[in-house]
Amino acid sequence: MDDRLMKHGAFSWFELMTTDPTAAKDFYTKLFGWNTEEMPMGEGTYTIVKVGDEGVGGIMPKQPDAQNVPPHWGIYVTVDDVEATAKLAQELGAKTVVPLTDMPEVGKFYAFQDPQGAVISVVTYASQDDS
Repeated sequence: MDDRLMKHGAFSWFELMTTDPTAAKDFYTKLFGWNTEEMPMGEGTYTIVKVGDEGVGGIMPKQPDAQNVPPHWGIYVTVDDVEATAKLAQELGAKTVVPLTDMPEVGKFYAFQDPQGAVISVVTYASQDDS
């Protein structure tokens, strides 16, 4: 991942959760010229979205616990300390959408709804711990 995306406060990843990842992949690769790469994810497949050779996001099937949630794009902002950021977000009035969650070999993320109702995720990448 580009070093500038690893800085605290940088938008670093986007992700589509959808009912039809195959159709979404077909639509967006034709629309934007993205490349994709498939990787196993639990019982399904995660599609890495690439601009050229660089991964910039992903497409995934809706998860069982999100069946009442419409297809949507989510965004991730890099933070130095996801636990501290989650605590501060809550102190500032955020509501937890997805609690602190480990992503093996990727890092840890937290999703929340801001006081106005917008949802966003923060992430500390495992590679940040190596620096």
